[in-house]
Amino acid sequence: MTLQMYRYAACGGGNTALNILIYFITYNYILRKELLHVGSLTFTPHIAAFLIAFCITFPIGFYLSMFVVFQGSYLRRRVQLLRYFLVAIACVFLNYLLLKFFVERMGLFPTPALMVTAGIVILFSYLSQRHFSFRKG
Repeated sequence: MTLQMYRYAACGGGNTALNILIYFITYNYILRKELLHVGSLTFTPHIAAFLIAFCITFPIGFYLSMFVVFQGSYLRRRVQLLRYFLVAIACVFLNYLLLKFFVERMGLFPTPALMVTAGIVILFSYLSQRHFSFRKG
């Protein structure tokens, strides 16, 4: 395992654990497993909790990736942020589809479903961030 992969695993693992903790607290204690109504939109509690956790862990993940994991990229910071955001949106989309599948189709409880989903998305995220968001010359 390279130093970069170790740093990605440590930073990503910590951020993923934080995401799961925020998700669990939001789903069970803030939303109380009830629908979230925002204007004319209604979110299921597992999706609303996922989006709230994402809003907190996205900036943390970006800074950890930029300063700890993928040091030395020649890209400007705003380009890195845009590319990181694009990969994150792709991961959100994958997470959304997988959560819907595991919770609504397979009948898994939301928190374990999120853990399984996170495991699936990690490989995609690492390769995308390494070769796209924080690429070196």
